[in-house]
Amino acid sequence: MKRCLHFFLGATLLALASLLALPALAQTDDVPSVRNFPKTALRGLMVVRAPPEISINGKPDRLSPGARIRNINNNYVLSGSLLGQELLVNYTRDTGGLVYEVWILNPEEAKEKRAGLNTRNFSFSSESAAAPQDDGKTPYKQLPGYKQ
Repeated sequence: MKRCLHFFLGATLLALASLLALPALAQTDDVPSVRNFPKTALRGLMVVRAPPEISINGKPDRLSPGARIRNINNNYVLSGSLLGQELLVNYTRDTGGLVYEVWILNPEEAKEKRAGLNTRNFSFSSESAAAPQDDGKTPYKQLPGYKQ
């Protein structure tokens, strides 16, 4: 009988001690203001069209299988919950060229400079040379015409 009483008192004290320690073990909601991104991460405006179809900077793109999207609290979110929203993000690509990791940026992270938002790796021939402009003084007979 004494053993049962000692066991009961010991278990009760242990339970009370663990309850008092709970606030010390609780996780805090303090999220770092700026996360560390890979050096290869690019910046862009992402819109989820119909998963896995997305657009980045207005150009069609695609999420890779198993793509990971993190919100501003660094929690994973599903691409379907972001349909139609234009989000400023940092992203990386996998070896196949598909978008693999995406981080939705908070205002502090958006201030950081990063390549990718206004850069592109092509140019149109119309951009390389200035197109001829009509000043309104060219005679009608000298204007280019169509063959009939």
